[in-house]
Amino acid sequence: MINLILCGGSGTRLWPISRSLMPKQFARLFDGASLFQRTVKTNSRICSAQYIVSNAEQYFLAKDQLEEVGADKARFLLEPVGRNTAPAIALACLGLDPNDIVLVSPSDHVIRKADAYEDCLRKAEAFAEQGFMVTFGITPTGPETGYGYIEAEGDDVKRFVEKPDLETAKKYVASGRFFWNSGIFCFKAATFLEELATYSPDILTAAKIAFANAKKENKDALVRVDHEDMMNIPSNSIDYAVMEKSAKVKVVPSDIGWSDLGAFDSLYGEFDHDANGNNINAKHLAVGSKNSLVLGSQRQICTIDLDNMLIVDTPDALLVAPLSSSQKVKKVVDELKARGSDLPTVPQTVNRPWGTYSVLESTDRYKMKRIVVRPGERLSLQKHLHRSEHWVVVSGTATVTVGDKVFYVRPNESTYIPSGTIHRLQNEGRLPLVIVEVQVGEYTGEDDIIRMQDDYKRS
Repeated sequence: MINLILCGGSGTRLWPISRSLMPKQFARLFDGASLFQRTVKTNSRICSAQYIVSNAEQYFLAKDQLEEVGADKARFLLEPVGRNTAPAIALACLGLDPNDIVLVSPSDHVIRKADAYEDCLRKAEAFAEQGFMVTFGITPTGPETGYGYIEAEGDDVKRFVEKPDLETAKKYVASGRFFWNSGIFCFKAATFLEELATYSPDILTAAKIAFANAKKENKDALVRVDHEDMMNIPSNSIDYAVMEKSAKVKVVPSDIGWSDLGAFDSLYGEFDHDANGNNINAKHLAVGSKNSLVLGSQRQICTIDLDNMLIVDTPDALLVAPLSSSQKVKKVVDELKARGSDLPTVPQTVNRPWGTYSVLESTDRYKMKRIVVRPGERLSLQKHLHRSEHWVVVSGTATVTVGDKVFYVRPNESTYIPSGTIHRLQNEGRLPLVIVEVQVGEYTGEDDIIRMQDDYKRS
């Protein structure tokens, strides 16, 4: 079985932990591990390979996290822009053997009961071998209005239902015939493509063109889809495009300790708690506070007499709200975007294929960064039109190109790159290279980069 892991989504309801460039599936929320890594490890109990569908911006981030859990042989399909789940799954299945059984799983869900989950996967695999498409119906723990529902009769799906109001959800749960729609699916690649051809042929036709034109590297282990081809594929979910229309759908009832971690109130339940119901956090000093979720690992956080509160402290943003109001975080993100803020997009530390950079301070006229370049890596050969740069080496040795000169810069030494000058930073050593970069100019945005040459094929 091949685990097709969908890495789309920006996770705006978990801001400021989750940003567009560091969505919740890659944030290290649990003992240094991410939800993405936990998904890989959980499904590796039964799946022999991983196929990751991601946007190009997150490719190296996902690749690095896979290497940490020993899954460095995973295949990738990179989307220049998201077009929902049906096109993503279609593009991936076009690159598989028709008889491959595919387990489609989101990358940002929690499954607590691993043994029960494995039993469900075995049942789904058996149905898939028979030519069915399988959906996993989560046994509801209450009348949840934030999920879609599946009505079932035995293992046959009667219908899919949109997110209901509270009274309707109560009736669904009381009937015993309804399950939450998990967004996890299992089928043969050929079965999915055949059903897609029947019920959404426009998606399949456009996906075939996009896949045929895609750039394929490393013996097809890496597939890069063209932007225009991707935009030509109609956007639709697998539910609307296929599952709700097909007569070949089975459901596996699944009591697997599932959560989609859609908001902080659901995240609260994933942590260990102290005697007062607060999540355990060494940086949180609670005096009379209880039943609260306090996230932050740098500054000391002290609270007095709080109850059912949410505090998320990051280096560049602080969120405070009643925990019961955490579903409204998306409204904060929307307002920040309307104001032109980059806080919904960029975290303090940004992963790049060559390493990371962290913004230490930023104003209208200058920006200060901490840059870490991994051994053997180098930044693109580039120039900037609106800023000059000062580099100070903290540790390691930098190989620096400025114009037609190449030279070394060692710890406690510095160099200067004038605006408009072609330059490059490289680490030829065996240890990480750490520098402090000070940008000065009328504009210091990340889009002021003109690349002449790039090892990672970025434009």
